[in-house]
Amino acid sequence: MKTGIVERKTKETQITVEVKLDNKGVSDINTGIGFFDHMLTALSKHSGISMNIKCTGDLYVDAHHSVEDTGIVLGQALSKALGDKSGIARYGSAYIPMDEALSFCSLDISNRPFLVFNGEFTNQMIGQYDACLTEEFFRAFAFNAGITLHLNMVYGTNDHHKCEALFKAVAHALKMAVKPLENGETLSTKGTL
Repeated sequence: MKTGIVERKTKETQITVEVKLDNKGVSDINTGIGFFDHMLTALSKHSGISMNIKCTGDLYVDAHHSVEDTGIVLGQALSKALGDKSGIARYGSAYIPMDEALSFCSLDISNRPFLVFNGEFTNQMIGQYDACLTEEFFRAFAFNAGITLHLNMVYGTNDHHKCEALFKAVAHALKMAVKPLENGETLSTKGTL
């Protein structure tokens, strides 16, 4: 089973992340931000990637450092678990509805990080989570995992639903992309990623 463990300590956050590509999606997550924990739990469950995430951050300032740094460390841990990224399907795309909201994700685990994020939230906060940090999280995650990531909140009115549909769309796209290829080869005309 492929596993990646990364620890990162700064003056703003102390984070430990362990990911397992075990197709179980079991999680133990505590960042101190309830809604963010809920989104990361959904990401784990729907991707089938088990995740242990512990973050202690300077929440007395705000949640920015905790959310962005969790994205950094989660991306690094996933990259570590994937190794040279050979033998995986590499690409994944998913539309996910949640009640009135619809979100879409298309990604390429390519070692060429990029983020395209299209969508707006109506309200600043979802619980104790600053909605604008969603884009910051996915940018940090994509750039540290080596993923080209395209995200679209197609429509919706409830910010909780829009955000959760987006996290679940990423999860289902990831589940496709990390799936092992039968021949174990690198899916690239270059022969390497």
